[in-house]
Amino acid sequence: MASYDRLRAGGSPRPLETGDTWWYAAVAGETAGSFRTRVRTRTRRACLGAVLLLTVVYAGLVLTATGRRWGDAAVTGRRADSAAATVLREHPSLAGLTTLSLIVGCVLLLAVGLIRKRYVLTGAAAGAVVTALAVTGLLQRYAPRPRFADTAAGALVPSGFPSAQTTLALGIALGLVLVVPYRQRALVVGAATLWATAVGAYTIAAGQHRPGDVIAAALVVLAVVSGLLAVIARKGKVRPGPRRGPGPPGLPATIPLALLALAGLGAGIWLLGDTLALPATAPYDPAQLRLAHRCGQALAAGVTAAAGLTLLAVLRRVDVDGPPAPYRLGGPFVEAAGVPHDAELVGPFTEEHDHEIS
Repeated sequence: MASYDRLRAGGSPRPLETGDTWWYAAVAGETAGSFRTRVRTRTRRACLGAVLLLTVVYAGLVLTATGRRWGDAAVTGRRADSAAATVLREHPSLAGLTTLSLIVGCVLLLAVGLIRKRYVLTGAAAGAVVTALAVTGLLQRYAPRPRFADTAAGALVPSGFPSAQTTLALGIALGLVLVVPYRQRALVVGAATLWATAVGAYTIAAGQHRPGDVIAAALVVLAVVSGLLAVIARKGKVRPGPRRGPGPPGLPATIPLALLALAGLGAGIWLLGDTLALPATAPYDPAQLRLAHRCGQALAAGVTAAAGLTLLAVLRRVDVDGPPAPYRLGGPFVEAAGVPHDAELVGPFTEEHDHEIS
C-alpha cells in the first residue's frame, strides 16, 4: 500500500462503490473515504485554531486594562494620523461606498451560485454568512466589553466586539469558495479578501471599531466557514481537485494577499511592544497615539489577510464544487476490490472482451 493511501479508522480501506470516480481508483491511489477524512481533519483544526485565537484576543484586548488602553489609543490616534484624517476628510463618500460594496458583495455571492445552479452550496454559503453575523451579534450583546472614550466629542462610545461590517465583508469573501469554479477560486477569494481587509481598515480609520474588533471578526468568520467545510467533508461532498500548471491563475491576488499578511503581522508585532508602554492615564503623546493607530491597522490587516490565506491553504487541491462525477466503475478489477455485482456496470474495465485501448 502506498504511503499516501491512508487507512480508515476501522483499519482497512473502504472498498470502491458505485459512483466513485476513476480519479480515486487509478490516479489518486487512495479511497474517497481517506481523502475526505484528511479534508475534514484540516478544516476542523482550522476551526478550533480560530476559536482558540479568538479567545486569546478577547482575553488580551478586552479583559485586560493594558489591552483596553491600547485599543483606546489606536482609535483616538486616528486624529493624530494626518494621512488617514486627510483621506477621510477629502473623501466623505467612502462611508456610502463601503455600505454599497457590502450590498453588492451579498448580491454577487448569491448571483454566482444561482447562475451556476449550485443551489445547495449557495444556501450553505449564505448560511455561513448569517451564522457568522449571528455569532457576532451574540458576542456584541452578551460578551463583557469596555467602552472607549472619543476624546474629540468627550463622550463614551460603545465598542463593538467583533466588527459586524468586517464579519459581513469577510464572510462574503470566504463564502465564495463554495460557489466559484475551482480554477478561479484563488483569484476570486484572494481579491475579495483584499476588499474585506480594506473594509476593516476603514472602520478603524473612521473610529467605528477598535483593531481588536476587526481581528475578532476575521477569526469568527474563519471559524464558521471552516466548521461548515468540515461538515461538508464529513458528508463526502469533497473531491480532489485537478493539479494546476506552473502558473496558477490565482497568483495576481494571492501574492499581494500574502505580502499584506506578512507585512501587516510583522509591522504590527514590531510596533506592539512600543505602543503597549502607554501611561496609565491620559493625556497621551500624539506621536504615541499615531503609532498605536498604525500598529492596530497593521495587525488588523495582517490577520484578515491571513484568514483568507489560511482557508485557501486548507482547501488546496480540494474541490467542493458539487458531488463527484457520476462515473460508475465495473469489470473484474473493481469486483475484486469488493464492489457489489450490478446488473449493468459501466466503466473503463468492462466485461466486453473485444474492448481495445489504443
